[in-house]
Amino acid sequence: MTAHQNGTISTGASEFLLNCFVRSPTWQLWLSLPLSLLFLVAMGANGVLLITIWLEASLHQPMYYLLSLLSLLDIVLCLTVIPKVLAIFWFDLRSISFDACFLQMFIMNFFYAMESCTFMVMAYDRYVAICHPLRYPSIITEQFVAKAAIFILGRNVISALPIPILSSRLHYCGRNVIENCICANMSVSKLSCDDVTINRLYQFAGGWTLLGSDLVLIFISYSLILQTVMGLKAEGAMAKALSTCGSHFILILFFSTVLLVFVLTHVVTKKVSPDVPVLLNVLHHVIPAALNPIVYGVRTQEIKQGIQRLLKKGW
Repeated sequence: MTAHQNGTISTGASEFLLNCFVRSPTWQLWLSLPLSLLFLVAMGANGVLLITIWLEASLHQPMYYLLSLLSLLDIVLCLTVIPKVLAIFWFDLRSISFDACFLQMFIMNFFYAMESCTFMVMAYDRYVAICHPLRYPSIITEQFVAKAAIFILGRNVISALPIPILSSRLHYCGRNVIENCICANMSVSKLSCDDVTINRLYQFAGGWTLLGSDLVLIFISYSLILQTVMGLKAEGAMAKALSTCGSHFILILFFSTVLLVFVLTHVVTKKVSPDVPVLLNVLHHVIPAALNPIVYGVRTQEIKQGIQRLLKKGW
């Protein structure tokens, strides 16, 4: 690829090569089976959840629309990352075009931020349902979900779009080998001959600001829920609320391990194998996607009953 006058990619190669666990080649062998199984579980479970909510009229409610959005985001994130990683593991298909790489970078950042924002809205939904049950039907309406979806889309497209734009405008005049399984922003940008300080600062500040603020609001919601739950006197009500919200909160904390990836990548790289953040990044795109429909969906009585009704109709 020839140089462009406006400062875009200028390297003799027309593609990047993804160097996936080359320091630990046995990881590829051991990871390929559980990764493919997790991928199938994620696709299947989220697919079943989406179909159930779509076909069951009783599930056409705001809470389940949010669950549908979460499942859709999980499917897209999984499809963006895992098939390419498995292709590297099984067939050594390490090459990826510049356009495909920057597209993957955008989708990962955009959909990950959307998922974080969706968790925040879902935490607010649970807060209103448990702390203000009488006002729930008037607050959490279809109009509320529509406005929340517009906010989720707008906020995160604005925040995610600069990441691939900044990276694609760098001069890539040297190596084209990405030391990662995916086109992570900093893994790609550090191949550039230009100063990547802006890229690094934007990624780091944006990640901590957006995801951090979402996590704080989620934590506040569940703290208020816990406070309300502790005052419940109805038999079994406290146990049920704690069971539901506890599993949700644990899942959200697991999802937020991407902040740990940032720390490992930018702070303690000399003390930790470079493959560890890469492994966390890959697993982070499939494990929450496999767990979300189980924790949020199957543990919800209405969805469980909806799946059973659909299975009976099918038979």
